[in-house]
Amino acid sequence: MDHDLVIIGGGIGGSALASVMARAGWSVLVLEKSDVFEDRVRGEWIAPWGVLETRRVGLYDTLIGAGGHHLTEHITYDENFPPEECEAAPLPLGMMVPDVPGPLCIGHPHHCQTLYDAAAAAGATCLRPVTVETVTLGAAPSVTFTHDGNTQTVTARLIVGADGRQSMVRAAADIRLHQDKPHHWFAGLLVDNVKGWDPKRQAIGTEGGFGFLAFPQGQDRVRVYGGYALEEKGRFAGEDGPERFLEAFRMECSPDNAALANGTPAGPLYSFFNNDSWTDDPSVPGCVLVGDAAGWNDPINGLGLSITYRDVRLVSEALLAAPAGAAPDFSAYAEERAERMRRLRFAGQVQSALDMEFGAEAKARRHSYHTRKAADPTLGMHGIAIMAGPENVPADYFTEAHRARVLGVPEAAGA
Repeated sequence: MDHDLVIIGGGIGGSALASVMARAGWSVLVLEKSDVFEDRVRGEWIAPWGVLETRRVGLYDTLIGAGGHHLTEHITYDENFPPEECEAAPLPLGMMVPDVPGPLCIGHPHHCQTLYDAAAAAGATCLRPVTVETVTLGAAPSVTFTHDGNTQTVTARLIVGADGRQSMVRAAADIRLHQDKPHHWFAGLLVDNVKGWDPKRQAIGTEGGFGFLAFPQGQDRVRVYGGYALEEKGRFAGEDGPERFLEAFRMECSPDNAALANGTPAGPLYSFFNNDSWTDDPSVPGCVLVGDAAGWNDPINGLGLSITYRDVRLVSEALLAAPAGAAPDFSAYAEERAERMRRLRFAGQVQSALDMEFGAEAKARRHSYHTRKAADPTLGMHGIAIMAGPENVPADYFTEAHRARVLGVPEAAGA
C-alpha cells in the first residue's frame, strides 16, 4: 500500500485524526478540497465533554495555543421572566466535567487551519486544493485525485471519510443517511466590536418569534445564532439581512443583547435547517466515516465539534488496537455512536420544543417548564447531556415518558 490511511477532508475531523495517527508512526495522506478554509457559520463551540476529548487525543494544548477561549457561565433568558431574575443565578459551566473550566470556543477557519498544520507537523502528507475523482473501497482501497494539474491513484489500508455532510466517501460506501424532518430555521453570524457583553458568558433566550444563542469568542467577537419558524424562510434574506438579523436580538428579556445588535457583522449570514441525521453503521470494509460525514446532531445543541472529537478518539483507538495486517474492528465505535446520536437527537428535540417554538402555547410551555424545573432540576437533564456528555445521564431521561414530563403533557404529570 502507498499509505496506511488516506483521509478525505482536511477539516476538524480529518486533520485531528491525521495528527493522532501520524504521531503514532502511521503513513497518512490528507486530501483537502479547499484552498482556504472559509467561515461555514458553525463549529466554534466545544462542549465540556468535547473539551475532554481534545485532551484525550492530545490536541487541547494546540487549541489553547491557537487562542482557544473558555466560557465559564450560562444564562437562560425568557420573555416570561424579568432579566434580573434570569441573571440572579448563572449556571457555572466548570461543574460539568472535572478539571474542564467550561466550553471552549475557537474560530472555525482558524481551528481547521491549526489542525491541518498540526497534522503536517506530525508527519502527515497534506495536499490542497485537491479534487477527488473516484473512491474505491473493499479489500484494496484506493483514491484517484487531481492536485496541481496531475491526476494520480494511491492505495491505502483504509480510506477515512471526513468530507462533511455531502460526503463523497459515504456515497462510495453506499452508507445510508437517515434524516428527520426540519423543525425550524437556524441562522448564524459572526459579530465583531461587541462592547458590553461578558466575554465568559454564553446565553440562550426566546422572545416573540425569535430564539437566540450567543457564544463569545474573545476579543469583542461573538458568534450568534437565531432560530425562527419554517414558514419565515426569507426573513433575513437580501443584502440587509445581517443588519435585520442583529436587530432581532434586541429583546426586553435580555437587555445586554443590545451589545450584540450594535456589533459589526464579520462574516456571512447563513440559515440552515435544524434537523438531525445519522447512519446505522459508519463503516464498511476499507472505509470509516467521522464527523458530519457519519451524520450530525441538531445544531441547536452545538455539538458538531464534540461529536467529531469523540469520533476521532474512538476510530484512532480501533486503528491502534488492530493487530498488524488485520482489518480494524469498528463495531464498538458504531455501537457507541448510534446510542450517542440517539440520545443527542432526543436532547435536541426537547431543546427545540422549549426554545425554538413560538406563540402563546409555546410561551406557556416554557413558563411551565422553567417554573417546574426550579423545584425539580431533573427536568433539565437533557441540558446536562449536552454539556457533560450523553453517556453521563441515566437512560431513563431519554424516553418518551420523560419527554412528556419535561414538556408538561398532562398524562405524564399524573393529571
